[in-house]
Amino acid sequence: MTICEELQNLEESYLAPYAMKSSQTKGRERAEEPDLLRTCFMRDRDRIIHSKSFRRLKHKTQVYISPGNDHYRTRLTHTLEVSQISRTVGKALRLNLDLIEAIALGHDVGHTPFSHTGEEVLNKLLPSGFRHNENSVRVLTRIEQGKKGPGLNLTQETLQGVLGHSGLEKKDDNDNTLEGQVVRFSDKIAYIQHDIDDSIRAGVLKLSDIPQEYLQVLGYDHSARITTLVQDLVQNSRKNFAVGRLKVSLSPSINEALKGLRKFMFEMVYKGPLCMAERQKAIYVVEFLFAYYVKNHEELPEFYLKIALDEGVERGVADYISGMTDNYCTNVFKELVLPRSCIQTKRDFEN
Repeated sequence: MTICEELQNLEESYLAPYAMKSSQTKGRERAEEPDLLRTCFMRDRDRIIHSKSFRRLKHKTQVYISPGNDHYRTRLTHTLEVSQISRTVGKALRLNLDLIEAIALGHDVGHTPFSHTGEEVLNKLLPSGFRHNENSVRVLTRIEQGKKGPGLNLTQETLQGVLGHSGLEKKDDNDNTLEGQVVRFSDKIAYIQHDIDDSIRAGVLKLSDIPQEYLQVLGYDHSARITTLVQDLVQNSRKNFAVGRLKVSLSPSINEALKGLRKFMFEMVYKGPLCMAERQKAIYVVEFLFAYYVKNHEELPEFYLKIALDEGVERGVADYISGMTDNYCTNVFKELVLPRSCIQTKRDFEN
């Protein structure tokens, strides 16, 4: 018996009956030989961690564009916080932590530079629209290159979890595993609370600005709110499971408070006036690059030029821009717009 088979047996004996077992996976697009050491979901997780798109998350904005110091969240630190919260919830519910981790680590690899601002611009310019959850699946199945062709050849459960992570509530979760549902809620718990933390640090918000009706329910500091939400998600989901309702969810009062807090953050921070100046700059940069490369698509890197020829120019340009980090996007814009500085040599100073 291989170590992988031993791990699968452990899953059968320890995980809850409703958890997703690696032995029950729907499989990959391309069949592969089983790994001797790792289950299929462990392999998914490892492939995502070692991908270029995952590494780029460290230089992609979470909320604040060019914050000027290292204390603010990036898309990578957000991803790690989602993974941590998801694993805490998943362990309490006896779900498959390997699948949870794979989904959590891969859920935002398709995000654009400049946070949701870049996503909104590409959604407006790309004829078929642009949504970061769908693009994350595209990155994992088309843009990243595996040993035997395009994509990382992940399991269907991981890809479905990545696709379904967006949005706070889903009326129909039949296509998403319980593990995927855990990541979706953990994503919202993580970003709303850490964005409040960053906003207070940036001076955009004061604690007194946040409606008291939400703080009274969730808590008055960062740690207290996360604790309230995580404990409620676990306890309410366990109640659901006990009566045969296989759905991960918050209790009504906690859910309403989280929705209200989310709405407040969209109005005051994400789309608020204090962030608008930087958002307008980012919009201009992304719109300029999209228009430039649509007109001059022959200047695209070879990989993206092939996509442009195979799937359409706008698609190739969107793939190229969405994969950029904030810094790289800004540098490309500078190279195309600003004149090159004259190179001064020692002889220039002597003359």
